[in-house]
Amino acid sequence: MKQTVLLIAIILTFISCNTTSHMNRYNEAENYGTPITQSLFDDKNSSISEENIQKILDGSYKLPEKFRVAIVKLESKQYQQRNYWRYWTNERHMKTQQSYLELFSENFKRFRQVTNVSVIPDLLISNSPTFVTIRESAVRTQADFVAIYSITSELYSKDNWFSSPDIKAFATTEFLLLDVRTGLIPFSTIVRKDYQSKKQKEDFNDEAVNERVKNEAVLLTIQEIIEQLTNFFEADK
Repeated sequence: MKQTVLLIAIILTFISCNTTSHMNRYNEAENYGTPITQSLFDDKNSSISEENIQKILDGSYKLPEKFRVAIVKLESKQYQQRNYWRYWTNERHMKTQQSYLELFSENFKRFRQVTNVSVIPDLLISNSPTFVTIRESAVRTQADFVAIYSITSELYSKDNWFSSPDIKAFATTEFLLLDVRTGLIPFSTIVRKDYQSKKQKEDFNDEAVNERVKNEAVLLTIQEIIEQLTNFFEADK
């Protein structure tokens, strides 16, 4: 019995010492050095001062009750180069691109906060657009927000097409809202969708079915973005 009591006492003493040791190490780490609350790096290329970075991160943001939106479509240089000939010579492709723009525009008009929707012409967008140049273009159109989107769509590899008559495409749409007054981006998203289909009667050639399948994939991404935007605007009530 005495041995059992002695063993319990030894175990309790060990646990107590071990716990105290851990607490001492924690307190030492907690009190070690001066807390760092801002950048100590001298970044001469930064377009935002350290003071303003602190204000932005510590500040709060709320959407205005009413605002005007301008829409901008961007494409990567690689995507433009790959699709240059088709973009300027293929009527179906041009109409499809226009339909995406109109789809965004029509859905923005349905949001209660949006009082006006416009499209910033390509003439106002430089060949190498930046947030600064886009923001300045939006000011010229008196827009409070800029909705910027970029779409890419491609077919999957044809390696497996011999075993299946289906044609499969994927699309990726990047989207963001830029607040013209503050320069902040209160909403951004990247949506990727797949679409698979067989050749149909209205597909008079392979190019037609390829375009149709890619178009359906793009429409799925836009639909998802509109749903996300709806939830975002509703949550800000």
